[in-house]
Amino acid sequence: MILIKPTSPLPRGVLAVMSILCLVLVRLAAQPADPPSFSTTETNDASPTNLIPPEFSTSTNDTDFSQPSALQRRDFTLATARYLSQVHEWKEAEKNYLKLLGDDVPDDIRKSALFEMAQVVHSENDLPRAQAIYTQFLTRWPGDTRTPEIFLKQGQIFREMDLPNLALTKFYGVMTTALSLKDGQLDYYQGLVLKAQVEIAETHYLMGQFTDAADYYSRLLNQNNPSLDRAQIQFRLIRSLEAIEHHDEAASQAVDFLAHFPNSLEEPEVRYHLAHAYKSQKRNTEALQQVKIFLKEESDKTTNNPTVWSYWQQRVGNEIGNELYQDGDFMKALDVYLALAQLNTSLTWQLPVRYQVGLTYERLLQPHLAEEAYRLVLTNAAAATDTNLPPDLKSVVDMAAWRLHFLDWNAHATAFNHETVASVATTNRTNNPSHLP
Repeated sequence: MILIKPTSPLPRGVLAVMSILCLVLVRLAAQPADPPSFSTTETNDASPTNLIPPEFSTSTNDTDFSQPSALQRRDFTLATARYLSQVHEWKEAEKNYLKLLGDDVPDDIRKSALFEMAQVVHSENDLPRAQAIYTQFLTRWPGDTRTPEIFLKQGQIFREMDLPNLALTKFYGVMTTALSLKDGQLDYYQGLVLKAQVEIAETHYLMGQFTDAADYYSRLLNQNNPSLDRAQIQFRLIRSLEAIEHHDEAASQAVDFLAHFPNSLEEPEVRYHLAHAYKSQKRNTEALQQVKIFLKEESDKTTNNPTVWSYWQQRVGNEIGNELYQDGDFMKALDVYLALAQLNTSLTWQLPVRYQVGLTYERLLQPHLAEEAYRLVLTNAAAATDTNLPPDLKSVVDMAAWRLHFLDWNAHATAFNHETVASVATTNRTNNPSHLP
C-alpha cells in the first residue's frame, strides 16, 4: 500500500493556481477568436492593426480635418447649389451661388457660380434678370470659353421674350465666336454651332418667314450630322414648304419622311400635308388614296395616340373632301365623306357628315339616296331629345329638313310635269289624228 504523504502548504497553493489557469485556458479555446483590434500606436509594419482611418488617428503628425479649408467650404457650397438646382429649389440654389461671387473667391469658381446662377434664374422664368446675369458674365470675362454657349442661351431667352431679331443676332454670334476660339474642344464647339443653326431655322419658322426657314432646314438635312434630330428637322421643312406652296417638294419630302420614320408622332400630320400637296397639284387620285390610307389602313395606329390621330383624320378628311366637292369631283368627295362617317359616332360628328353626304348624292343626281341621308340626320337628332343641340347642329338639322322637303316637293313637281306633258300629248294626238303615225 502506497501512502500519499500530505504536501506542505506552499506546494498546495501553487497547484491550485495552476488548476484555475488550466480551466480558463480550456474555456478560451472553446470560444471563437475575436477580430483583431486596431491599435492606436504608430508602427512601421503593414499589418492590419496599422490600417487606421486618418480621422480616427490620435497621432499628432496626421492632417487634422476637423476644420475644413476655405477651398473645401466653397466646393461644398457649389455642390449644394447644384443639388438644389437639380431638385428645383431655385431660391435656395441662388442663395448658395451668391455666396461664391465674392472677390476672395477664385475666378474659376466665380465663373461657374455666375454661369449656373443665370441658368437657375432662367428656370424661374425671370428672363430679364437672366439676360442681365449673362451680360455681367461677358463683361467680367470677355473671350471666355463659355461665350458661345452664353450667346446661345441669350438667343433662346430673347426669343422667349418675343424679340426674334435680337435672338437671331445672338445665334449668329455663336457661330462667330465658336470659330475664333481655339480651345482644343472641337466637338463641343461644333455641337454649339449646330444648335445655333437649328435655332436660326426655328426662329425664322416662328416668325412666319417660311422661305428662310425652309432654306435653313434644307441646309441642315444636307449636313448628315448624326447628332441632328432629322425627323424633327424634316417635319418642319415639310411644314415650311407647304406654307410657301412648294407642293411638289413638300410631297417628295413627305414621302421620304414616311419611309424613314413610319412610327413617328408626326406621322399623321405629315400624311395630312402629303394629301394636301397632292390635291394642290390636281393629283386627286393620289390625294384620295392618301386619305383612304389615313382613314382606314392606319386605324390600328390610333390606339397609341388616339387624340392626335382622331384630330388629323377628321381634319384631312374634311379639308380634302370639301376641296374635291368644290372642284366638282363628287364621286371622290363621296368616298371621303362615307369614310369619315365611320370615324366617329358622336352626334356632333355624324350630323354634319351625313348632311354633306346628302348634298353630294344630290350633285350625283341620286335624290333617293340623298333623302335617306337627310332622314338619317333628322332621325339621329330626334333620338337626342334629352340634350339641347348647339346652334350650329340645330342649323344643320334645319337645313336637312328643308332639303328633304325640297326633294319631296321636287319629286311631286317632276311627276306632275310628266303627267301634264303626257296628258297634253294624248290630247294633241286625239285632236289631230293626222299627226298620228
